[in-house]
Amino acid sequence: MPAEIKVPPLGESVSSATVARWIKKVGEAVAADEPIVELETDKVTVEVNAPEAGVIADIAADEGAEVAPGDVLGHVDAKGAAAPKKEPAEAAAPPTGVRAQQEPPGPVARPGVGALPAAAKMMEEKGVNPAEVEGTAKGGRISKGDVQAFLQKSESPASPAQPAAAAKAPRPTGPREERVKMTRLRKTIAARLKEAQNTAAMLTTFNEVDMSAIIALRGAYRDAFEKKHNGVRLGFNGFFVKAVCAALAEFPAVNAEISGDDIIYKHYVNMGIAVGGANGLVVPVIRDADQKSIAEIEAEIAGFAKRAKEGTLKLEELTGGSFSITNGGVYGSLMSTPILNPPQSGILGMHKIQDRPVAVEGRVEIRPMMYLAVSYDHRIIDGREAVSFLVRVKESIEDPRRLLLEI
Repeated sequence: MPAEIKVPPLGESVSSATVARWIKKVGEAVAADEPIVELETDKVTVEVNAPEAGVIADIAADEGAEVAPGDVLGHVDAKGAAAPKKEPAEAAAPPTGVRAQQEPPGPVARPGVGALPAAAKMMEEKGVNPAEVEGTAKGGRISKGDVQAFLQKSESPASPAQPAAAAKAPRPTGPREERVKMTRLRKTIAARLKEAQNTAAMLTTFNEVDMSAIIALRGAYRDAFEKKHNGVRLGFNGFFVKAVCAALAEFPAVNAEISGDDIIYKHYVNMGIAVGGANGLVVPVIRDADQKSIAEIEAEIAGFAKRAKEGTLKLEELTGGSFSITNGGVYGSLMSTPILNPPQSGILGMHKIQDRPVAVEGRVEIRPMMYLAVSYDHRIIDGREAVSFLVRVKESIEDPRRLLLEI
């Protein structure tokens, strides 16, 4: 009996994925545990491996199909007898548990387009006419995200100067333009950032920090540090993570989150570190960062950066953060307003180090300065707490002995 190729567990808060690419085709031989299909989730790309050696007997979920954990993607025939792949339009019914790309029955069907099962169910529940929903899944089919986007637009008042229908219609593409569908990851990033703006009472406070002491310390001990810790490089991120952890211990609301009418205070720090990846910005998490040394923190960050570029970060590495740090300075940003990463209530923005004239004990000196910004949810964090938190970070960076003495 052919072995089922199933969607694996997708991690915390990830309930669905999109079939991004079939690496192997029907009839091709595969080895056990060989990658055969890629799934794209809201957070990362996941490879699904062959359950056993054989040939791909059939494909039940085409590229672009929306699937959930446990769904059957296809089958591997250990005997080597490959069955021809059924085209979605010809398939009488999908295998049990598969969200196949077929025309849904009843009130949600429309010629030549169709909707994925989850989208069909939502449209039926919400009383949405499928003819009004623009499908972005493969073949123009309607996904659950398309229905959610349609409902959000319907709830928003149309501009007085432009009717809702006209605002929805995409503008024609020019002769020197190219129209490309947003990836699932990019759409999710856009939705989450908009969610942060719509739900949180987000404010930002700024300060600046003199980097002289950290630069001197790093210069004096960089080579010895790298030699002692097996090639781990001493950067600035490790100091900032430790400084933030110390400040969060003093101001726990900045590390908390809102859950309904409750506030959840966390007696740990899972630090999200924003890094640029192959598919866009991702925020892997250093778990229990408050319990780790600078060397351990720097080693984890280096590993995150490498795997982000390779696109091999695991789902569990991208979930569970309680606070985040983003460094726009690596791209040359002098000052910016970081946006919250829900459900977190705070995020620190680091920026470019720039020599500037500053007043030091009554005289003007040129010092390496960095602007810092902390964005926070004003629903649970008062302005006094946010400002004081940022001052504590500044003090620890300007005098790193405070971190050693825990003061």
